[in-house]
Amino acid sequence: MGGFGAYISRLRRSKPGRSRALLGVRSVAAEVLLLELVLVVLLVAAAALSLVVQGRRAAVHEAERGSYAVAQAFAHSPGIVTALDGPNPTAVLQPLAEKIRKATHVDTVVVTDIHGIRYTHPVPALIGKHIIGPYKEALHGHGFTRTFTGSRGPAVNSVVPVPRTDGSTAGLVSVGIRVTNVNKMADRELPVLVGSAVAALALASGGAVLISRRLRRQTHGLGPAEMTRLYEHHDAVLHSVREGVLIIDGNGRLLLANDEARRLLRLPADAEGLPVTGIGLPPPLAELLASGRSASDEVRMAGDRLLAVNLRPTDEHGGPAGTVATLRDTTELTALAGRAAEVRERLLLLHTAGVRIGTTLDVTRTAEELAEVVVPRFADFASVDLAEPVLRGEEPSVPSGTVLNMRRTAAAGVRADHLPFYPIGRVVGFVPTSPATLGLIHGHTMLVPDLSSEPGWQGTDPERSARILEYGVHSLLSVPLHARGAVLGMANFWRSENPDPFDEDDLTFAEELVARAAVCVDNARRYTREHEMAVTLQRSLLPRDLPEQNALDIAYRYLPAQAGVGGDWFDVIPLPGARVALVVGDVVGHGLHAAATMGRLRTAVHNFSALDLPADELLARIDELVARTDRTENADGGRTEITGATCLYAVYDPVAGTCSAARAGHPGPVLVLPDGTVQSPDVPAGLPLGTGWLPFESVELPLPEGSRLVLYTDGLVESRERDFDTGLDTMRGALAGQHRTPEETCDDLVSALLPTPPGDDAVLLVAATHTLGPSRVGEWDVESDPSAVAGVRKDVSQWLIDQGLEEETFATELILSELVTNAIRYGDPPIRVRMLHDRALICEVSDSSSTAPHLRYASTTDEGGRGLYLVAQFADRWGTRYTAEGKIIWSEQTPGATGAPTFEWTDEALDI
Repeated sequence: MGGFGAYISRLRRSKPGRSRALLGVRSVAAEVLLLELVLVVLLVAAAALSLVVQGRRAAVHEAERGSYAVAQAFAHSPGIVTALDGPNPTAVLQPLAEKIRKATHVDTVVVTDIHGIRYTHPVPALIGKHIIGPYKEALHGHGFTRTFTGSRGPAVNSVVPVPRTDGSTAGLVSVGIRVTNVNKMADRELPVLVGSAVAALALASGGAVLISRRLRRQTHGLGPAEMTRLYEHHDAVLHSVREGVLIIDGNGRLLLANDEARRLLRLPADAEGLPVTGIGLPPPLAELLASGRSASDEVRMAGDRLLAVNLRPTDEHGGPAGTVATLRDTTELTALAGRAAEVRERLLLLHTAGVRIGTTLDVTRTAEELAEVVVPRFADFASVDLAEPVLRGEEPSVPSGTVLNMRRTAAAGVRADHLPFYPIGRVVGFVPTSPATLGLIHGHTMLVPDLSSEPGWQGTDPERSARILEYGVHSLLSVPLHARGAVLGMANFWRSENPDPFDEDDLTFAEELVARAAVCVDNARRYTREHEMAVTLQRSLLPRDLPEQNALDIAYRYLPAQAGVGGDWFDVIPLPGARVALVVGDVVGHGLHAAATMGRLRTAVHNFSALDLPADELLARIDELVARTDRTENADGGRTEITGATCLYAVYDPVAGTCSAARAGHPGPVLVLPDGTVQSPDVPAGLPLGTGWLPFESVELPLPEGSRLVLYTDGLVESRERDFDTGLDTMRGALAGQHRTPEETCDDLVSALLPTPPGDDAVLLVAATHTLGPSRVGEWDVESDPSAVAGVRKDVSQWLIDQGLEEETFATELILSELVTNAIRYGDPPIRVRMLHDRALICEVSDSSSTAPHLRYASTTDEGGRGLYLVAQFADRWGTRYTAEGKIIWSEQTPGATGAPTFEWTDEALDI
């Protein structure tokens, strides 16, 4: 290693300034000396401080002991008790206390009574005042010593009792020594301590200097940075440098060879010290190394390796004669450069795939993105086959049949004509025993570098396989789309223009690419499944068919959100008296929960509408139900709420030609009059459902015949690109001046407001109004007298004949008689009868009472109670609704209906 020592000397001489400037210390020896001196100073200082603290602690202890002794002696001296019990204790004790204080060199001698009032003190002005500090402990017969701040500053104070002969305490004696005086006693020893510390410091420093001088001789005066750098250079040159390093002396002998040089030149273990021409190197290389001249990147062969050699002399800066040679293996440089470019291209393609694949949650589009991203950068043709359940959003499964069917979902190629391949949409059958199918079932990739030499890929269609070969396709790579434990389909990559066949590296890359795409396909599949489930649930909860009625011509559109099904809904509910209720609502959120919540609200509205409540009262009931439901579910640990849902409820009466409407946070209706004028009726908004602290308010809107009432949800008029007011203006513009049917109106509004699939659910309900003419309405006032029943029955019979309903006369007279008799007997005037001829024959009897009759079974002894039973037998349905003036009992019959219920006059029916 002598040559390496010369190399180190050269390196040290080349950078003299830098190695001696670290922290202002010249060498390692100087740093060690400095460290030793610092440690010695710290240790000596710590020892001196410890001695000072110990001396002061001893002085305090001595002061405590002395003050207590003086206090005890003074308290038990003769005449103290007599003086304390005398008429003027201060006159006797003050001179005595001052004498004792001066004789014992204490700072205070204070005598007090048992209440702490001073009799003596060095400062006469404080005599007669209360003592400062604790003293009550001494009243129990035990003295004590404390350090506290008294009238003359911090002091060591001892308090002892003055006992009487009977054991009682006559007073207290307090003796104090100030802390400053105690410290002065301890400070007298400081010169000795300082002298000892200086002597110890001098001895330790002398020893440190001797050790430092010896260390300096051993390290040759090198600084720590130089020593660290030389060691790092030595280690790096020998073991870490990825270039071969040779050091050759002026005689051409090898002084040093690192690990990489030994590997590249295959040097023997004892090569160091031998001439470079005698260690088995090729002559051209050996001659270059022994020449001693400078060289830069001269290429020489060494066995099967191509080396770039660099030579530099070592005596340029005054060092010993010799040469340093570096060797770099360039054999794999070209191959590595090409490989690096390929790897960069593959990484870039993976990045591009991550950006371009999965931009939507559509299964088909995701498959198309996979095929498009690989052509032509990886394959000349690509196709994606997916299992049909995947396209429907279902969980894929491996069938047990003879053929595994996949549907070609996407394809791309360098040429537009994909003649030899299956077209998109074609069902591709795989034989279970074929390599492709086995790979698909088990999730393994099938690699066919040369299609012409391996017939296993042809499957059940050798004719098409032959056409693929004729087309120039020569290599195939089929990778299953495998995600979350399920095989979704197969991605096929073909090469024809690219002459290189697929290899193992391509297989690894394709598996990584397809694995990423498979996750995107599976996400789209799962979204499709949930979306379809939510849409199916929502559509099942929405009206399948509009109910039959004559009051309104109705058309509707329900447009589910593209990104997720929401909770928008509508309903059309026939009500008694030829009236129709229109409902539109919106539930907060998206997905299955929103759809289920919508179904619950729709059911609740149906149930409450059966009570025939006014619009504002019905919304109040729904609001209360929502609030109660949320409280119950939150108490049960539920995380979802219904609060925030909106609703608009409107009831149209074709007889009066009016519409009563109320809304809970929902957008108001738009009204198109027969002349084409568009209005936005002022319906009080109300708060969303579930808030429950403000009442709702309904309004009565006159609707001329031929008007169109437009109800909608905010998803129709509002979007990310358009605010609500802008959308509403667009709607009004599309409706203005148009004489269109409800269906045409729906088409116009959807085209104007939703040219693309909506981002939120949208519901549109358009109702054109009809009125029930006076000729189909009959009204009679009835006196509150049983004899008036016959006259009303006669008038109604004539009205039925005029309507052409003679066959309904008997049943109607019976129903009317019972209802009018009930009103006369149990109700309050005024009593009124109204007959309506719509799709059904409606009989209404109103009075001002709020009590409603109930159907029951009469006992054998009852004279009445069978009337409503008869009404229920002859009417299709009957019921009661309440008004502001009282109630209305109504019944409906279907004129000319076949299979209408008939009543048999049996004893059981009459209960006799």
